[in-house]
Formats: sequence, structure tokens, C-alpha cells
Amino acid sequence: MTATRVEAAVIRRLPKAVLHDHLDGGLRPATVVELADTVGHTLPTTDPTELAAWYYEAANSGDLVRYIATFEHTLAVMQTREGLLRTAEEYVLDLAADGVVYGEVRYAPELMVRGGLTLPEVVETVQEGLAAGMAKAAAAGTPVRVGTLLCGMRMFDRSREIADLVVAFRDAGVVGFDIAGAEDGFPPADHLAAFEHLRRENVPFTIHAGEAHGLPSIHQALQVCGAQRIGHGVRITDDIPDLAAGKLGRLAGWVRDRRVALEMCPTSNLQTGAATSIAEHPITALKDLGFRVTLNTDNRLVSGTTMTREMSLLVEQAGWTAEDLRTVTVNALKSAFLPFDERNALIRDVVLPGYETAL
Repeated sequence: MTATRVEAAVIRRLPKAVLHDHLDGGLRPATVVELADTVGHTLPTTDPTELAAWYYEAANSGDLVRYIATFEHTLAVMQTREGLLRTAEEYVLDLAADGVVYGEVRYAPELMVRGGLTLPEVVETVQEGLAAGMAKAAAAGTPVRVGTLLCGMRMFDRSREIADLVVAFRDAGVVGFDIAGAEDGFPPADHLAAFEHLRRENVPFTIHAGEAHGLPSIHQALQVCGAQRIGHGVRITDDIPDLAAGKLGRLAGWVRDRRVALEMCPTSNLQTGAATSIAEHPITALKDLGFRVTLNTDNRLVSGTTMTREMSLLVEQAGWTAEDLRTVTVNALKSAFLPFDERNALIRDVVLPGYETAL
């Protein structure tokens, strides 16, 4: 491969990996409409195209709290076994159609028990739906592997209970843990008991940090809680006063030197006000400085995006090349919550040959 701009038509064919994607933020608009009718939930509109536009417009507020509030309607249709099975299966098929070969999907089981399901039943049902999706994708010749991250909600007090669920299902497709929800005012250390339990059980976890709140949240996530990855992490640039010169502060140096993956989500960051444009998003400067940046969608419905779209935006507006896209894909697999040999096999046998073939 030469260092060249990659054509938009080629990007969809490239093998992709996504580490930061929320199940309840990626439903198909038509599915939301159909399931809402089944459970009697009122939506802003029952036209799927209009609903997709409503989500995108509502999320473009520049405010993380309002962005999160858009999840009311997707969560309303994910309270039954039927809703969870369908949305989980479709989630996998949508990744496969986008060229994703490895994905990690995250969701908060505690937000899906209003219909009477227990926490274990929620996890079992989602795993069943994901397995069905993976089987169909493989049969169609577009195999994709999907691991699950269970989220505790940082504004509530069930994170230790969710950590127990992760341990219970770690041999059944659950690969790690996260805390999600409004970041400012709800520090990671509030959930230290959950993180300590996971460390004792040798279970990896990531933490949303450095999006709505700055360096203190990243420092606490890493140095107090022990996160292996950081969700978003765009505010790490606060510890790099001159990005062009590349002089790193102590925390930024720690993150780069120890290869802590940053799960960066450009479109989502624009919507929540954590970044100002794709062209100036920190992901490009951090990549060039040698940070282990990864590219992610965060919430495909809410952000109106896909991995193909995120890659295309960076190519068109930030000058990324095919090598850049390959780098962030390999970065994601290097930091995936999978055994070392399985990560290497995906890189060696799927991603690198896939790039050679597509380009």
C-alpha cells in the first residue's frame, strides 16, 4: 500500500473494528417504530426517516446530558425478551453490513428490567440475539465477532452488582465492564468496589472519561480505578498544551507510553461539544503523536453514523490515508478484550489481508 487517500467507495469494503458502541444507541429507526407500537410507547414521530432525523437533531445540542436523554425511546422498546432479541440480532447484522469484523457492544442491564426481566435474563437474552446475528452474518459470508461489555450507570448504585454479572457471564460472551451515564459530578471512584472486584477476578474494564469532564476524570479512571482503556478521552489534550510541538504532560505521557487505548468517537464528540470539527478533532493529532487511538461510532442511531461514515469523514475532512485507517483498526484489535492469540489472529488473518485485497 502507498500513502494515498482512499476512495470513498472502497472504505465500506475495508475490515473494521469498533470498541465503543452502545446497543441502545444503535437501533434501526424502523425497528424502534414497530416495537414502540407493540409495547404502546409514544414516539416523537412514527415515520422511520423522520425519527432518524429527530434523533440526529436532538443529539446535536452540544450538551452531554441532553444527548443521553434521547435514549428514552430506544430503552422503552428494550424491556421485553422479544425487543432485546431483535435489537441484538439486528445490531450484529448492521455491523456486518458495514464491514466490521470485530465489535464490542456495551449496554446497561439495569436499564432494561422495567418489563419484568431479571438482570441475568437480560444478559442471557442479549447474548442469544447476538449469537443469532453472528450465525446469520457468517452464513451470508460476512462473519463478525461481537463481544459484550456490561455497563454500570455512574449516577446509580448497582455497579458492584453489574460487575458480578460480568464475572458470571465472562465465559458466555461478556468480555468486560464499563460505567456510563452523565460524567460530570459522578466520578469513577464512586464505583471503586466494582473495579476492585473485577481486578481480583482478572476481568478487564474501560471507563468513560475525559469527555464532559477533563483531566481529573482520566487520572482517576486510570490511577485510582485501574482502567485498561478510556472511553472517549478527548480531554487528554488538556495535558498537551501545544499539540503541534507534542510536549506531553505527565498524564498524557503515561497514556501514550503505556499504550492505553483511547476509544475516540468523532461525530459523537461534535454533538456533545467535546470537539469542534472533524478536521480539528484531537484524534488526528493524537494519532500522529503515537497515542493508541481507536475509531468508534458510540451511538449509530443517535449520531446518524456508521464506521464507514466515521472513516470517510476523517479521509475527507482531516486528510487521513488508507494507512491511517489501518492503524486505528489494528490499534482497536490490539486493545480488544480478547486473548492475545485471538487478537493477533484477527489482525494477521483478517484485517491485514482485507486491506491488501480492498486496496
